[in-house]
Amino acid sequence: MSDTAWRSDPGTGAGRLSGRSLFGRARGMTSRTVLVTLLVATVSVFATAAVGVPLIRQAATEHARESLRKQADLAATMLAARTGRPARVQELARLMRSNGIRISLVRAHTADRGWVPQDAMRKLRNGKPVHSRVTRNGTDVLFEARPVGKANGVVLAQRVSEARGETVGPRLALALAVGASAGTLAGVFLARRLSRPLRQAARTADRIRHGDRGCRMPLDPPEEVRELSSALNELSTALEVSEQRQKDFLMSVSHELRTPLTTIRGYAEALADGVLSTDADTAQDAGRTVLTEAKRLDRLVTDLLALARLQADDFAVEREEVDLTALAAAAVTAWRPSLEGSGTELRTELPGDSVLVHTDPVRLRQVLDILMENASRVAPHAPLVVALAAEADAGGGLVLLSVRDGGPGLTDEDLRVAFERGRLHRRYRDRRPVGTGLGLALAAQLVDRLGGTIIATHAPEGGAHFTVRLRR
Repeated sequence: MSDTAWRSDPGTGAGRLSGRSLFGRARGMTSRTVLVTLLVATVSVFATAAVGVPLIRQAATEHARESLRKQADLAATMLAARTGRPARVQELARLMRSNGIRISLVRAHTADRGWVPQDAMRKLRNGKPVHSRVTRNGTDVLFEARPVGKANGVVLAQRVSEARGETVGPRLALALAVGASAGTLAGVFLARRLSRPLRQAARTADRIRHGDRGCRMPLDPPEEVRELSSALNELSTALEVSEQRQKDFLMSVSHELRTPLTTIRGYAEALADGVLSTDADTAQDAGRTVLTEAKRLDRLVTDLLALARLQADDFAVEREEVDLTALAAAAVTAWRPSLEGSGTELRTELPGDSVLVHTDPVRLRQVLDILMENASRVAPHAPLVVALAAEADAGGGLVLLSVRDGGPGLTDEDLRVAFERGRLHRRYRDRRPVGTGLGLALAAQLVDRLGGTIIATHAPEGGAHFTVRLRR
């Protein structure tokens, strides 16, 4: 059996959720959420580094340059004051070298170190300070020089990399590691939080699949989870109602089948055992009884097949221009002998001219026959009215084809469930004449396939009033 989120159960005709599929999706969502959050954290760190590293390096370079300037000013001040020279100057030089700063003293316009740039020497001879950045052998070096007196001076040099400290790389690696770790932890937490409703939904679906129709999910936030929980709860309720209706329907049909079959079987056994008299009158009575019960069976099977075909894709509706006045009159003519023979007062309220509608005449006549047969059964000695009327509206007009009777009628609750299979049959089978319990349901589905609507109300004659509405 394949793992699908929704599959049709051939035993019940109801849909069934697969818990294994939902569990698989929950696991997939957990891993995907972790990967996505980890990827987002990694991208965020690299994006921050791409923007922040140049800014950090620039700020560090400016800070190093400012520090070197201050130290050059300090060295020039000490040399000019001749304070503690040369011991203090040597101590200052050792301190600067420990920080990566090289120092050169200029005496009589001559530097004691060979690395001092000529440009710096020219500016010092002119009595100007030096602030420069020079690239030597691929290395950036900061130079600061200060004149001391007319012929002397001091020159400081420091590599840019040493000045700002090459800590960006390790810091970036640390930030990446911290971001990735935080993203992973957040992803695991988020994934577990997001997949929890799916896991709960999977467990609920599995319980529904095993027949527990009373299980429900709590309607907790967020909205998407609430919608999922509501959908599963509605599914469970719908399956419960559907299965109960199927049970009731099967019980009703089995009851209807058993009654005529018992009668036919009884007469057949009596004939086979020679219990029945062989005279003509007795044989005719037995034959009429068997024929009546066989017709009941045939009507029940026909209704069942018609209902089954209505659910299939091959149910044909052949539309044409139909004169409803003529169709209703033909139905009345066909039913009049049997209705008047049973004492029913058959009346018509048909217009004098044609009422044309684009519909299927065979299916519509089938609906009218169902309604007339239903009325004649519940009201054999009461009035039965077939009426046809047209109404104008913004959509081009409606045609109302109705059947009214003067029988015992229906309650308000009956009117709401009149077109549900077997509802009226189960309610009234021990109190009044009933049919198969399928006729009104079949009529409602036929009208729906014809694009119309059918409603049940109270009739002025005291019984039931069924109206088919079709658009012209």
